[in-house]
Amino acid sequence: MCMKSLTECEVVVMKCIWESDHPIALPEIIENVNEKYGKSWKPQTVSTFLTRLVKKDFLDMKRHGRTFLYTPLVSELAYGEREITKCANLWYNNDADTFLTVLHGRRSFSQEEVDRIRAIIDSNAN
Repeated sequence: MCMKSLTECEVVVMKCIWESDHPIALPEIIENVNEKYGKSWKPQTVSTFLTRLVKKDFLDMKRHGRTFLYTPLVSELAYGEREITKCANLWYNNDADTFLTVLHGRRSFSQEEVDRIRAIIDSNAN
């Protein structure tokens, strides 16, 4: 299956759904989007994004009484990996050291992160 691209607004809605540990309804999505991401979106706006996400096969929508519950069909990890790979290919020509240099220039790595990166590099060297 070829994963479709998401708009920034669709990603914000997906983040709220990915962060939920249960199927989530429109009112809770609106609350989370507006509180966590500083939006002031109305129900119709969020509903439009949800409809698009269902059509793009990112969400499953099930009727529960008078409400619809949404669950992700694509994991946050799978989408994030795809986006990072696209970014590395587009901006850094798939050059891992340039990518890490830029990332490191934006923020410091903790010793734990350095150890994990070193372990990944060491496992690929063998």
